[in-house]
Amino acid sequence: MHVLITGAGGHLGRKLFDTLESDPGYTVSGIDIRPVDHPDIHTADLSDDSTWTSLLKGVDVIVHLAGDREPAATWPSAIKHNMDATLTLYHHAVAMGVSRVVLASSNWIHGDKRFTHDALNSKTPPGPVNAYGMSKLFCERTGAYFAEHHELSVICLRIGWTQWTHDNQPGTHMAMGRWGQEMWLSDRDFLSGMRAAIDAKDVSFAALNLMSDNPGMRWDITETQQVIGYSPKDGSPAKITASIAFRSALKRLFAVWLPNYFTTRFPDW
Repeated sequence: MHVLITGAGGHLGRKLFDTLESDPGYTVSGIDIRPVDHPDIHTADLSDDSTWTSLLKGVDVIVHLAGDREPAATWPSAIKHNMDATLTLYHHAVAMGVSRVVLASSNWIHGDKRFTHDALNSKTPPGPVNAYGMSKLFCERTGAYFAEHHELSVICLRIGWTQWTHDNQPGTHMAMGRWGQEMWLSDRDFLSGMRAAIDAKDVSFAALNLMSDNPGMRWDITETQQVIGYSPKDGSPAKITASIAFRSALKRLFAVWLPNYFTTRFPDW
């Protein structure tokens, strides 16, 4: 199986590239917007659809990790590097006979649920709170369209938190309090989930959570286990200190309670 990884020189992309490269069951190549010191990782900008499409020849599965990954991404960047680039990639994947795209989606699709008690799964209504989350929702919905109308298998993985720092170990150093800790995803669970999505049979379209098996979390991974056979090996309960609880309460006060109070009390303000 030939797997092409976009964003192959990035934090997650290179981990996946190296893992697949060491497995004789895969042929792996990559694309990255920046030069990477590897002969099979090619430099290309996905927003320029004239320079890279030949690299899709003979590819079975694209793992699409490229894009602006910052929650604070601006609208121009989210539109160009996430929405437009992914839409272009879907079109060329169909034209070149690629059978599946595994899309790196995001937990930010449910950003508005941080201070609720909603279970988070594929049936939970989306609520992006920033341009980044909105761009990932767009990529999911256009993926569903290509699955339905062009027979391109699309599996969207709403990836949890894989840290650049702290050797990606969970704990109180993680931002966003309980919300941040409960979306932790270990390196080996990330790789396991990606390989499960690459290898899964008979999946037309799916949007699935990809977190480690963290006790007490609101993200439902049973769908991920059932649909693609994901089998997480790690998990960590959130550790809530007094400082974390205080900062979370302040965030909730200013982000939820006060806006809701003024909207209810002064609907015309």
